[in-house]
Amino acid sequence: MSNLVQNFQEYSTWRSDVTRAIERYRAWIAGTDFADANLDQRILRLKERLVDDKLTIAFVAEFSRGKSELINAIFFADYGQRILPSSAGRTTMCPTELLYDETIPPCIRLLPIETRAEALSTVEYKGQHHIWTVLPLDPHSGDGMLEAFKQVSLTKKVSKEVAKSYGLFDESDPDAALEVDEEGLVEISQWRHAIVNFPHPLLKQGLIIVDTPGLNAIGTEPELTLNLIPNAHAVLFILAADTGVTKSDVDVWRNHIGSGPGRMVVLNKIDSMWDELRSLEEVESQIQHQITSVAHTLSLEEKQVFPISAQKGLVAKINKDAPLLAKSRLPKLEYALSNELIPSKKNIIRAQLASDLQEISDGQLAIILARGRGVSEQLHELKSLRGKNHNVVEHMMKRVTMEKQEFDASLMKMQGTRSVFTRLSTEVYTTLGMDILKEEINTAREDMENSKFSMGLKEAIREFFSQIKLNLGASNRKITEISEMMSIMYRKFSTEHGLALSSPMPFSLDKYMQEVIAIESVFQRQFGTLTLMTTEKKVLIQKFFDSISARVRQSFSQANRDVEAWQKVVMAPIEAQIREHKNQLKNRMQSIQRIHVATDSLEEKISSFEILYLDVERQKKMLEDLRNQIQTALARE
Repeated sequence: MSNLVQNFQEYSTWRSDVTRAIERYRAWIAGTDFADANLDQRILRLKERLVDDKLTIAFVAEFSRGKSELINAIFFADYGQRILPSSAGRTTMCPTELLYDETIPPCIRLLPIETRAEALSTVEYKGQHHIWTVLPLDPHSGDGMLEAFKQVSLTKKVSKEVAKSYGLFDESDPDAALEVDEEGLVEISQWRHAIVNFPHPLLKQGLIIVDTPGLNAIGTEPELTLNLIPNAHAVLFILAADTGVTKSDVDVWRNHIGSGPGRMVVLNKIDSMWDELRSLEEVESQIQHQITSVAHTLSLEEKQVFPISAQKGLVAKINKDAPLLAKSRLPKLEYALSNELIPSKKNIIRAQLASDLQEISDGQLAIILARGRGVSEQLHELKSLRGKNHNVVEHMMKRVTMEKQEFDASLMKMQGTRSVFTRLSTEVYTTLGMDILKEEINTAREDMENSKFSMGLKEAIREFFSQIKLNLGASNRKITEISEMMSIMYRKFSTEHGLALSSPMPFSLDKYMQEVIAIESVFQRQFGTLTLMTTEKKVLIQKFFDSISARVRQSFSQANRDVEAWQKVVMAPIEAQIREHKNQLKNRMQSIQRIHVATDSLEEKISSFEILYLDVERQKKMLEDLRNQIQTALARE
């Protein structure tokens, strides 16, 4: 078992342990009297975040660099043969995602290339199942899978006009003539996108593998540029050890990948340097020279460049040849990949869960502590009544009545704040709502259609981004206003009525603003310097805008869900404490009234409150135990 496989399985086990600890906490909360639907939804969302947690690794290279062979060597060697087609020339013609969805049978879903003629992105087509061609996949037949996977290699020939309408042929390109055959036809991929649903052990545990076509496809398929590559947790950029870095390699690295966490360069085919006429030292010196050259050209540290032989690594794994596997250096890449990718992903989700769970459990603890204080005060009050006359009891009744009146008056004032909260919450959506976004997208599309020049086309998209950022900023200011108002309310109730309330849950749309800025920067890198506007370039920019608008829609949709969830949650702590405080005042009043009528019930009430106090202490202990269990599961390495 490789280090990558082992670490991924351990990561999956860690997620399962944390999920179980959260479920125990959720089950306990459901059995208490301070459970509510909003709280249950919050805990359920945390569980879903763990279950839906995915790790994406993208493989990017020019054709014939051994990309598919590397995927075979790392992930599919246990099948004893190649699963992804791997031969000279281009074998992956369209972006291909390998993943597992247990709700559908193993299959290959293929999106026809003709969909590029429509104004919809690949992401938007994912929900339209009738558009896709679906082929069954037999995971128990290596040969059958290999045949099915060959679908991603299929091509077709179309006229130049059709290729232009898809954004796949540019006559202004100096090399365009080479793509046209004797009959005036252009060879293009038969499919726009492929999704392979395959029950591989790692895919079952949440791994997603993205296999990309050659580098020229990165410029023409916006889904790669805007979504798959930027959102991948790791990107393996594969070069050939004998050729090093080409100009197109440098362009793709700088414009689409870039250095950063999880970005690695693989120098494949080092076996081409193995030469019996050279000493081992000479071969090693030659490989090291290529590592140094690549690292310098791409502005990387040398430790981020991994020389390997994917083909020899695959053969070694299939034949269980340990010396050849070591010589292929594949284990070093797998070790680096697992040690960089998995811990960083784990730390991110660990920090998110720890923060959210701390906030939820702090809210529960605050209620338990408030309940404990209330019971303790009532117990003290009742014990102080021993041997006292009715006048004292009446005085205490008046005091509790006054407290209740003051609290009710505060609640009346709170209703005014609630109405402001409702108004501001509604106003957030006047600039964040999906209908507003749809109008902005339609406006941009109309401006692009009416534009005849490159400046006008780019100006329409620039204006779109400008308006989107203005809308996000306006919504963010409303959210800040709500937060400040809630902070004042929290402080007021804490001061006047002794409620243990910390600051309300913070929230902002900054994350989504950064996403929009990142999407805009991708477009600027792709088309910012474009001055000559050919028909082909106009089609390509329009295709990019289709994907841009779909990507922005995704961000806004998630922002809407997050705002809605926050609006529900931000009132929850104060509402829970208000309910608890009202119950305590009611219980105090009832206890004193009963004692006023029948003094002999005093000892019974004292006894019942002592039992109640012990019960509160048990709740507190149980909460602390469950919190510790979750923290232990999160911290486990």
